[in-house]
Amino acid sequence: MSPVRRCSRTACARPAVATLTYVYADSTAVLGPLATYAEPHCYDLCAEHSERLTAPRGWEVVRLAVDPTAARHTADDLEALADAVREAARTPRRREPRSPAVSGADPMEVARRGHLRILRSPEP
Repeated sequence: MSPVRRCSRTACARPAVATLTYVYADSTAVLGPLATYAEPHCYDLCAEHSERLTAPRGWEVVRLAVDPTAARHTADDLEALADAVREAARTPRRREPRSPAVSGADPMEVARRGHLRILRSPEP
């Protein structure tokens, strides 16, 4: 399966750049930036099909600004993802839960759940 989402129009193999959603209660078609995830009741469209989009008679088309650079991932995104995976994969040291008031404990950390930490706001 290709990691690039394709246009939903029949026989179109171009990459999708926008997502079309219908709001039936308002008789509105909303065309906006490519959704993060493919949804069953939304249609991904390529640039050509999104520009030529028309709605049924009596319907309104709302076009939200599409940022063409938003869909492209940079090396920084990939590095940040890799760092996050590495951090989550580290085995935490076995420590007994301590109250922050106990000497030697991190005064900012209040609790921990897996790789997530709850931090207290610093006092002024």
